[in-house]
Amino acid sequence: MVRVVTGFGMCVGAFLFWSTMDRVHVWIALHQDEKKERLEKEAEIRRVREQLLQEQAKQKESLA
Repeated sequence: MVRVVTGFGMCVGAFLFWSTMDRVHVWIALHQDEKKERLEKEAEIRRVREQLLQEQAKQKESLA
């Protein structure tokens, strides 16, 4: 009887462990995706800012 209960407990423990690990894996993947998207947006903002600064510099040169 003790062996049956121990085996059942181990199975339940293993199931809880793997389900928790699955949730952690999903959370990590989502966090990495969010970080990647944020970095891409920041790079796009920097690129557009540089273009605007270059256009402003060209306009100042043409006016001078």
